[in-house]
Amino acid sequence: MMAEAGLAALWFAAALAALQLVVAALGLRGRPVPDGADDTRVDIRGAVRPVAIVQGLMVLVAMAMLIGVFLGSDMSVRVVIENSHSAKPWIYKFAGAWGNHEGSMLLWVTILGLAGGAVAIFERRLDQRTLIATLGAQAGIALGFYAFLLFSSNPFDRVSPAPRDGLGLNPLLQDPGLAFHPPTLYIGYVGISVAFSFAVGALITRDVGPAFARAMRPWVLGAWIFLTLGITAGSYWAYYELGWGGWWFWDPVENASLMPWLAATALLHSVTVLATRDGLRAWTVMLAVVAFSMSMIGTFLVRSGILTSVHAFAVDPKRGAFILVLLALYIGGALALFAARVGTVRAGNVFDFVSREGALVANNLLLSVILGVVLFGTLYPIGAGAFGVQLSIGAPFFDKTVGPIALILVAIMAAGPLIRWRRDKADAIVARMTWPIAATFFTGAGLFVFTDTGVLPFLGLSLATGLAVASVAPLWGRNWRRTPMVTYGMVIAHLGIAVSLAGMASDSAFTRETLVAARVGQPVNAGPYVVRLDGITPVVGENWSALEAHLSATRGVHTVTLAPQARYFANPVTATNESAILTTWDGQLYTVLGQPDTDGRWQLRLWWKPFVTLIWFGGALIALGGALSLVGRWRRERRVAARQEGAWA
Repeated sequence: MMAEAGLAALWFAAALAALQLVVAALGLRGRPVPDGADDTRVDIRGAVRPVAIVQGLMVLVAMAMLIGVFLGSDMSVRVVIENSHSAKPWIYKFAGAWGNHEGSMLLWVTILGLAGGAVAIFERRLDQRTLIATLGAQAGIALGFYAFLLFSSNPFDRVSPAPRDGLGLNPLLQDPGLAFHPPTLYIGYVGISVAFSFAVGALITRDVGPAFARAMRPWVLGAWIFLTLGITAGSYWAYYELGWGGWWFWDPVENASLMPWLAATALLHSVTVLATRDGLRAWTVMLAVVAFSMSMIGTFLVRSGILTSVHAFAVDPKRGAFILVLLALYIGGALALFAARVGTVRAGNVFDFVSREGALVANNLLLSVILGVVLFGTLYPIGAGAFGVQLSIGAPFFDKTVGPIALILVAIMAAGPLIRWRRDKADAIVARMTWPIAATFFTGAGLFVFTDTGVLPFLGLSLATGLAVASVAPLWGRNWRRTPMVTYGMVIAHLGIAVSLAGMASDSAFTRETLVAARVGQPVNAGPYVVRLDGITPVVGENWSALEAHLSATRGVHTVTLAPQARYFANPVTATNESAILTTWDGQLYTVLGQPDTDGRWQLRLWWKPFVTLIWFGGALIALGGALSLVGRWRRERRVAARQEGAWA
């Protein structure tokens, strides 16, 4: 009965989304009506909030029912048959509920519905008409995806007769990362959709201004935090799970998660300028549309069947066509609305080019250029393939095009927080940048003398040092106890970017790879370690068997044992490599066991990767900085509201 209850809840949620859209449209007809006036539209407007809340609860029930049928191994439900097995550990049954196309799409819509309900409950800053238009836009987005689920990707579809057991979950997804990576990414995508709805609502009511930006900013910041966490976690998951030794492959679906993050980063800075300085009005609205467009394109790439990737869910082009229609409706409609109403968006406050606003505009433009390059590199092979031309655009293209632009972006980012709002003087900025410039110069000189690196890693490490110094510069001369939490958030987030950049450049410059066919007892050099193969033994896990290597890794007088595995899964039948990684303060020793040869030797792939962990530590710092900014702004608004209430009393 769980499947039927879940399907009924999903239909009910879809009906409520349609009702929410209709009620919002009716409430917006004609001129505004003052609250308390004798008009039916007052009651209609008041109905939008509760409908949005109940819609979120209903889709949450549907998601809970899907998790229930997975935990209960109900093999009469098609999606359970195709993506689970009764012998799986419970954690993979639980997370497996969204480790497939239908379940992940239901999770996406669940977060969307809950976000709409949260807007209805907590948002009190917007004009009522703008809020109604925002909830109507959110309902329109949800309604399209409800239709997609119910008519194209029903997660509760029954099969009769039911098989004795399921086919199992993709072994590459049988990892705790499945419980964390997709939900965080989806929360980020949905946060962007809420920002998009705010932008559409403000355009409809001609209410693009600081109040709209202050209401939208927490959603943009929250989306950006979760996208950062999701991308960081996904990068490390792929790094240790796939056994290839890399942290970013420029896979089209990886790019599909990066593109919304780039757009959200630009939007975050733009909406901050609008909220605090009443500038960049039209640019903020446009970025909200672009950011949601990127999340829709990512959804299309993952679910259309046009890509073959470990990240892709669906291989049915019909589903891709459905999403493509939704993309055209949502983005085309928003762009048409923007074109029709941009003339009503009043110009905000002006500022000099040499100002913090000017630096933010430059950052936004560079982020947009990077976004355009990644979008082109991702979609061009797909378009060429449609005309029978097979080609691949990989890391060399992206490194050579994105790398230099990103380094220019880092240089401007270092200066940005040290520039005054409205206007500043170039010589004053250079004076404030003395220590960051000196740090960059001396780091570069040291690298030039003592190392032999490529140009991009050399510049990356040098600029990372300068950015780290510039990041903490806003704290110089301040009373740290009285410094706003928002400032700490900015400092930590920018410092996190410097740390990540240092990790990326170090990995590119100093990684050493060793490929060898080793006999038992044979020592192999891998960076500062001497690795010896001590033996191979069979092991059995909960739902897999494996051959496990025993490696002794010696550095100086210290020896550590590592145990990489070659695993074999029966459901479904799959062979995978499970890497073993030794993490130290200055890097990681990454080991992978390959296949034996006819002479009794075993293939070993060994990497010494200095300071590679800085990549993910920096990502965590970026997200932490965003979280501090979010909490700081929330506390500031509460204090302002308390003072206002006290004044009124």
